[in-house]
Amino acid sequence: MEVRTGTATSGEVEIHFEDMGDPNDPAVLLIMGLGAQLLLWRKGFCEKLVDQGLRVIRYDNRDVGLSSKLPGAHSGAPLPLRMARSYLGLPSPAAYTLEDMADDAAALLDHLGIDQAHIVGGSMGGMIAQVFAARHKRRTSSLAVIFSSNNQPMLPPPGPKQLLAILQRPKDSTREAVIENAIRVSKIIGSPGYPAPDDRVRAEAIEGYDRAYYPAGIGRHFAAILGSGSLLRYDRQITAPTVVIHGKADKLMRPFGGRAVARAIKGARLVLFDGMGHELPEPLWDDIVGELKNNFAAAA
Repeated sequence: MEVRTGTATSGEVEIHFEDMGDPNDPAVLLIMGLGAQLLLWRKGFCEKLVDQGLRVIRYDNRDVGLSSKLPGAHSGAPLPLRMARSYLGLPSPAAYTLEDMADDAAALLDHLGIDQAHIVGGSMGGMIAQVFAARHKRRTSSLAVIFSSNNQPMLPPPGPKQLLAILQRPKDSTREAVIENAIRVSKIIGSPGYPAPDDRVRAEAIEGYDRAYYPAGIGRHFAAILGSGSLLRYDRQITAPTVVIHGKADKLMRPFGGRAVARAIKGARLVLFDGMGHELPEPLWDDIVGELKNNFAAAA
Protein backbone atom coordinates (compact mmCIF):
# COMPACT_ATOMS: atom_id res chain seq x y z
CA MET A 1 0.00 0.00 0.00
CA GLU A 2 1.32 3.43 -0.95
CA VAL A 3 2.19 5.63 2.02
CA ARG A 4 2.51 9.35 1.37
CA THR A 5 4.69 11.23 3.86
CA GLY A 6 5.19 14.89 4.58
CA THR A 7 5.53 17.66 7.11
CA ALA A 8 2.89 20.15 8.20
CA THR A 9 3.60 23.39 10.06
CA SER A 10 1.79 24.43 13.24
CA GLY A 11 3.23 27.78 14.26
CA GLU A 12 6.94 27.06 14.65
CA VAL A 13 6.36 23.31 15.10
CA GLU A 14 6.77 20.83 12.26
CA ILE A 15 4.51 17.78 12.34
CA HIS A 16 5.57 14.65 10.44
CA PHE A 17 2.72 12.56 9.03
CA GLU A 18 1.92 9.50 6.94
CA ASP A 19 -1.14 9.44 4.69
CA MET A 20 -2.59 6.30 3.11
CA GLY A 21 -5.66 5.34 1.12
CA ASP A 22 -7.59 7.19 -1.57
CA PRO A 23 -7.37 10.97 -0.96
CA ASN A 24 -11.00 11.24 -2.07
CA ASP A 25 -12.25 8.87 0.66
CA PRO A 26 -13.48 10.12 4.06
CA ALA A 27 -10.51 10.98 6.27
CA VAL A 28 -9.60 9.39 9.61
CA LEU A 29 -7.03 11.20 11.75
CA LEU A 30 -5.22 8.92 14.22
CA ILE A 31 -3.68 10.62 17.28
CA MET A 32 -1.34 8.59 19.50
CA GLY A 33 -0.33 9.09 23.12
CA LEU A 34 2.41 10.07 25.52
CA GLY A 35 5.88 9.63 24.06
CA ALA A 36 4.41 7.37 21.37
CA GLN A 37 5.41 7.55 17.73
CA LEU A 38 2.89 7.11 14.92
CA LEU A 39 4.20 3.53 14.68
CA LEU A 40 1.89 2.53 17.54
CA TRP A 41 -0.96 2.82 15.06
CA ARG A 42 0.37 -0.34 13.44
CA LYS A 43 0.37 -0.35 9.67
CA GLY A 44 -1.75 -3.50 9.56
CA PHE A 45 -4.39 -1.77 11.69
CA CYS A 46 -4.33 1.27 9.41
CA GLU A 47 -4.69 -0.97 6.35
CA LYS A 48 -7.85 -2.49 7.82
CA LEU A 49 -9.33 1.02 7.99
CA VAL A 50 -8.22 1.78 4.43
CA ASP A 51 -9.94 -1.44 3.35
CA GLN A 52 -13.18 0.05 4.71
CA GLY A 53 -12.93 2.85 2.12
CA LEU A 54 -11.19 5.41 4.33
CA ARG A 55 -8.22 7.74 3.98
CA VAL A 56 -6.03 7.22 7.04
CA ILE A 57 -3.58 9.78 8.43
CA ARG A 58 -1.26 8.99 11.33
CA TYR A 59 1.31 11.44 12.67
CA ASP A 60 3.97 12.10 15.28
CA ASN A 61 2.93 14.57 17.97
CA ARG A 62 5.34 17.39 18.72
CA ASP A 63 8.29 16.24 20.83
CA VAL A 64 8.25 12.68 19.50
CA GLY A 65 9.23 10.72 16.41
CA LEU A 66 10.18 12.81 13.38
CA SER A 67 8.25 15.92 14.45
CA SER A 68 9.84 19.01 16.05
CA LYS A 69 11.56 18.64 19.41
CA LEU A 70 11.22 21.43 21.98
CA PRO A 71 14.20 20.97 24.33
CA GLY A 72 14.04 24.51 25.71
CA ALA A 73 10.47 24.04 26.96
CA HIS A 74 10.06 23.56 30.71
CA SER A 75 7.05 23.43 33.02
CA GLY A 76 8.68 25.19 35.97
CA ALA A 77 6.78 23.50 38.81
CA PRO A 78 7.56 20.44 41.01
CA LEU A 79 6.02 17.22 39.64
CA PRO A 80 4.36 16.09 42.93
CA LEU A 81 2.55 19.43 43.19
CA ARG A 82 1.38 19.23 39.58
CA MET A 83 0.15 15.65 40.06
CA ALA A 84 -1.76 16.64 43.19
CA ARG A 85 -3.42 19.47 41.28
CA SER A 86 -4.27 17.07 38.45
CA TYR A 87 -6.02 14.70 40.89
CA LEU A 88 -8.23 17.66 41.79
CA GLY A 89 -8.83 18.42 38.11
CA LEU A 90 -6.74 21.61 38.23
CA PRO A 91 -4.28 22.74 35.53
CA SER A 92 -0.61 23.49 36.20
CA PRO A 93 2.05 25.54 34.41
CA ALA A 94 3.31 23.80 31.26
CA ALA A 95 5.43 24.68 28.26
CA TYR A 96 2.52 23.62 26.05
CA THR A 97 -0.83 21.96 26.69
CA LEU A 98 -3.25 19.50 25.12
CA GLU A 99 -4.93 22.52 23.54
CA ASP A 100 -1.73 23.33 21.65
CA MET A 101 -1.45 19.72 20.55
CA ALA A 102 -5.06 19.73 19.33
CA ASP A 103 -4.23 22.81 17.29
CA ASP A 104 -1.32 20.84 15.77
CA ALA A 105 -3.89 18.31 14.56
CA ALA A 106 -5.99 21.10 13.04
CA ALA A 107 -2.90 22.51 11.30
CA LEU A 108 -2.18 19.07 9.83
CA LEU A 109 -5.71 18.87 8.39
CA ASP A 110 -5.24 22.40 6.99
CA HIS A 111 -2.00 21.31 5.33
CA LEU A 112 -3.73 18.33 3.72
CA GLY A 113 -6.73 20.39 2.64
CA ILE A 114 -9.09 18.26 4.73
CA ASP A 115 -12.11 20.16 5.96
CA GLN A 116 -13.58 17.40 8.14
CA ALA A 117 -12.31 14.10 9.54
CA HIS A 118 -13.16 11.26 11.88
CA ILE A 119 -10.96 11.89 14.93
CA VAL A 120 -9.54 8.81 16.69
CA GLY A 121 -7.25 9.18 19.70
CA GLY A 122 -5.47 6.67 21.92
CA SER A 123 -4.33 7.38 25.50
CA MET A 124 -3.05 10.99 25.63
CA GLY A 125 -4.15 11.10 21.98
CA GLY A 126 -7.67 10.44 23.23
CA MET A 127 -7.37 13.51 25.43
CA ILE A 128 -6.14 15.58 22.49
CA ALA A 129 -9.06 14.20 20.47
CA GLN A 130 -11.57 15.35 23.11
CA VAL A 131 -10.11 18.86 23.06
CA PHE A 132 -10.13 18.85 19.25
CA ALA A 133 -13.77 17.72 19.03
CA ALA A 134 -14.84 20.56 21.33
CA ARG A 135 -12.67 23.30 19.83
CA HIS A 136 -13.11 22.24 16.20
CA LYS A 137 -16.69 20.94 16.14
CA ARG A 138 -17.31 21.62 12.48
CA ARG A 139 -14.22 19.66 11.50
CA THR A 140 -15.09 16.59 13.62
CA SER A 141 -17.20 14.02 11.72
CA SER A 142 -17.04 11.60 14.64
CA LEU A 143 -14.94 10.99 17.74
CA ALA A 144 -13.37 7.81 19.09
CA VAL A 145 -11.55 7.85 22.43
CA ILE A 146 -9.47 4.72 23.09
CA PHE A 147 -7.92 3.72 26.47
CA SER A 148 -8.00 7.33 27.66
CA SER A 149 -9.51 9.62 30.31
CA ASN A 150 -10.88 13.12 30.79
CA ASN A 151 -8.80 13.71 33.95
CA GLN A 152 -11.84 14.82 35.90
CA PRO A 153 -11.35 15.32 39.65
CA MET A 154 -10.90 12.30 41.94
CA LEU A 155 -10.46 9.63 39.27
CA PRO A 156 -8.35 6.68 40.45
CA PRO A 157 -4.74 7.32 39.40
CA PRO A 158 -2.73 5.05 37.09
CA GLY A 159 -1.33 1.87 38.61
CA PRO A 160 2.01 2.79 40.23
CA LYS A 161 3.87 -0.05 38.51
CA GLN A 162 2.51 0.92 35.10
CA LEU A 163 3.10 4.66 35.54
CA LEU A 164 6.63 4.09 36.79
CA ALA A 165 7.29 1.81 33.82
CA ILE A 166 6.61 4.55 31.26
CA LEU A 167 8.35 7.32 33.22
CA GLN A 168 11.42 5.34 34.30
CA ARG A 169 14.48 5.56 32.08
CA PRO A 170 16.54 2.55 30.98
CA LYS A 171 19.54 1.53 33.11
CA ASP A 172 21.87 3.12 30.56
CA SER A 173 21.66 4.83 27.17
CA THR A 174 22.97 1.99 25.01
CA ARG A 175 20.77 0.80 22.16
CA GLU A 176 20.32 -2.65 23.67
CA ALA A 177 19.39 -1.27 27.12
CA VAL A 178 16.80 1.06 25.59
CA ILE A 179 15.30 -1.75 23.51
CA GLU A 180 15.16 -4.11 26.52
CA ASN A 181 13.44 -1.38 28.52
CA ALA A 182 10.85 -0.86 25.76
CA ILE A 183 10.15 -4.60 25.76
CA ARG A 184 9.74 -4.54 29.55
CA VAL A 185 7.31 -1.60 29.36
CA SER A 186 5.27 -3.31 26.62
CA LYS A 187 4.81 -6.37 28.81
CA ILE A 188 3.85 -4.33 31.89
CA ILE A 189 1.18 -2.21 30.18
CA GLY A 190 0.12 -4.75 27.53
CA SER A 191 -2.86 -7.05 27.27
CA PRO A 192 -2.82 -10.10 29.58
CA GLY A 193 -5.59 -11.67 27.54
CA TYR A 194 -3.68 -11.25 24.29
CA PRO A 195 0.07 -11.53 25.00
CA ALA A 196 2.08 -10.58 21.93
CA PRO A 197 4.82 -12.95 20.70
CA ASP A 198 8.23 -12.01 22.11
CA ASP A 199 9.83 -11.74 18.67
CA ARG A 200 7.21 -9.24 17.52
CA VAL A 201 7.54 -7.14 20.69
CA ARG A 202 11.32 -7.04 20.18
CA ALA A 203 11.00 -6.17 16.48
CA GLU A 204 8.65 -3.29 17.28
CA ALA A 205 10.95 -2.01 20.04
CA ILE A 206 13.89 -2.04 17.60
CA GLU A 207 11.82 -0.26 14.95
CA GLY A 208 10.86 2.48 17.41
CA TYR A 209 14.41 3.00 18.63
CA ASP A 210 15.97 3.06 15.17
CA ARG A 211 13.37 5.47 13.80
CA ALA A 212 13.58 8.10 16.55
CA TYR A 213 14.53 7.55 20.19
CA TYR A 214 13.78 10.75 22.12
CA PRO A 215 12.94 10.16 25.81
CA ALA A 216 13.02 13.86 26.75
CA GLY A 217 9.66 14.39 25.07
CA ILE A 218 7.91 12.03 27.48
CA GLY A 219 8.22 14.42 30.42
CA ARG A 220 6.93 17.35 28.38
CA HIS A 221 3.98 15.29 27.12
CA PHE A 222 3.16 14.39 30.73
CA ALA A 223 3.43 18.07 31.64
CA ALA A 224 0.99 18.92 28.83
CA ILE A 225 -1.59 16.54 30.33
CA LEU A 226 -1.12 18.07 33.78
CA GLY A 227 -1.17 21.52 32.19
CA SER A 228 -4.69 21.14 30.83
CA GLY A 229 -6.43 19.83 33.95
CA SER A 230 -9.91 18.32 33.77
CA LEU A 231 -11.37 17.97 30.28
CA LEU A 232 -14.98 17.91 31.48
CA ARG A 233 -15.49 21.42 30.12
CA TYR A 234 -14.63 20.12 26.67
CA ASP A 235 -16.62 16.89 26.91
CA ARG A 236 -19.78 18.86 27.63
CA GLN A 237 -19.34 20.76 24.36
CA ILE A 238 -18.86 17.72 22.10
CA THR A 239 -21.70 17.02 19.68
CA ALA A 240 -20.10 14.52 17.28
CA PRO A 241 -21.10 10.83 17.47
CA THR A 242 -18.70 9.32 20.00
CA VAL A 243 -17.50 5.84 20.87
CA VAL A 244 -15.28 5.21 23.89
CA ILE A 245 -13.21 2.01 23.70
CA HIS A 246 -11.30 0.66 26.69
CA GLY A 247 -9.67 -2.52 27.90
CA LYS A 248 -10.92 -4.00 31.16
CA ALA A 249 -7.34 -5.10 31.94
CA ASP A 250 -5.79 -1.65 31.41
CA LYS A 251 -3.97 -0.68 34.61
CA LEU A 252 -2.12 2.32 33.20
CA MET A 253 -5.26 4.17 32.18
CA ARG A 254 -7.87 2.38 34.23
CA PRO A 255 -11.37 1.76 32.80
CA PHE A 256 -12.66 4.43 35.22
CA GLY A 257 -11.19 6.94 32.75
CA GLY A 258 -13.11 5.56 29.78
CA ARG A 259 -16.32 5.39 31.77
CA ALA A 260 -15.86 9.02 32.85
CA VAL A 261 -15.46 10.13 29.24
CA ALA A 262 -18.52 8.17 28.12
CA ARG A 263 -20.64 9.64 30.91
CA ALA A 264 -19.52 13.19 30.17
CA ILE A 265 -20.15 13.21 26.40
CA LYS A 266 -23.83 13.27 25.50
CA GLY A 267 -24.89 10.12 23.64
CA ALA A 268 -21.45 8.48 23.81
CA ARG A 269 -21.29 4.71 23.52
CA LEU A 270 -18.92 2.75 25.78
CA VAL A 271 -17.28 -0.48 24.57
CA LEU A 272 -15.14 -2.54 26.99
CA PHE A 273 -12.94 -5.45 25.92
CA ASP A 274 -11.97 -8.28 28.27
CA GLY A 275 -8.24 -8.97 28.49
CA MET A 276 -7.21 -5.77 26.69
CA GLY A 277 -4.57 -3.56 28.32
CA HIS A 278 -3.05 -0.27 27.24
CA GLU A 279 -2.56 -1.16 23.59
CA LEU A 280 -4.41 -2.35 20.51
CA PRO A 281 -3.87 -6.14 20.54
CA GLU A 282 -3.87 -7.58 17.04
CA PRO A 283 -6.49 -10.28 17.77
CA LEU A 284 -8.96 -7.46 18.53
CA TRP A 285 -8.22 -5.30 15.49
CA ASP A 286 -11.28 -6.50 13.56
CA ASP A 287 -13.53 -5.87 16.56
CA ILE A 288 -12.09 -2.41 17.18
CA VAL A 289 -12.31 -1.46 13.50
CA GLY A 290 -15.91 -2.70 13.55
CA GLU A 291 -16.75 -0.40 16.46
CA LEU A 292 -15.06 2.51 14.72
CA LYS A 293 -16.93 1.75 11.49
CA ASN A 294 -20.25 1.79 13.36
CA ASN A 295 -19.37 5.17 14.80
CA PHE A 296 -18.33 6.53 11.41
CA ALA A 297 -21.70 5.36 10.04
CA ALA A 298 -23.51 7.23 12.82
CA ALA A 299 -21.86 10.42 11.58
CA ALA A 300 -23.30 9.84 8.11
